[in-house]
Parts: sequence; C-alpha cells; structure tokens
Amino acid sequence: MSEEEVKTIMYVQTHGVDEPSKSATPFFLAAAAAAMDIEASIYFTMNGATLLKKGVAEELTIKRGEGGQSLRFFMDQSMDLGVNFYVCQPSLDLHGLAMNDLIDGVQMIGGAAFNGMALEADAVISF
Repeated sequence: MSEEEVKTIMYVQTHGVDEPSKSATPFFLAAAAAAMDIEASIYFTMNGATLLKKGVAEELTIKRGEGGQSLRFFMDQSMDLGVNFYVCQPSLDLHGLAMNDLIDGVQMIGGAAFNGMALEADAVISF
C-alpha cells in the first residue's frame, strides 16, 4: 500500500476496570487493523484510562472459549503490531493518575489534538 493509500482508524476506549468485559474489543480490532496495514490508534478517555495503570491489565482476564488471557496480552499484541495508545489528560486527573503511573508506550494528548486526529482519520469508532 502506498503512503497515499494508508487508511487510519481511531478507536475510542471509554470502558475501564469498571467493565472489564467491554474493555478488550478495541484491542482486538486495532490489532486486526494494524495487521491489515491500517494505521490504528486507541484513545483512552473517561474510565478507559484506568486500563493503562501499571499492573491493572495483568489482573483482568478476558474469556475466550474455555480459557482466557490477560488483557495485557491483547494490549501487548496491539502495541507489537504498531497500534498507538493515547490518553486524555482530564481522564488521568479524574482517576488520580499521572503519566508515570501508566504502562510504557502511552502518549498523552489534549482535546484539540484528539479532535484533529479524529478529523483526519478515515474512521472513528467508540466503545
């Protein structure tokens, strides 16, 4: 795919540790998009920011069939495929988190940056 043809998808993750059953889908979809050479990003806002706290994703098990994997497995898979993770500053404040509380590889962006990225994306999907 040429650079002109690169498609972008931004997933907005609003669910966090409060609803772990709803937390995995953006990681599955973003990983699939990245594997398809689509530039994928996940923006963590509202409760979604809680998933980024160090140690949290290792404690959440996502059921698949009879077994399950930690949410961290799916997060790492996404990151390894090149998915970008962005977090909303006010969401960190909402949960008493700072950037040094978060896993490596997360970038903080503000509302204006998010809006710009959303306007440039080919698709924005919210969970």
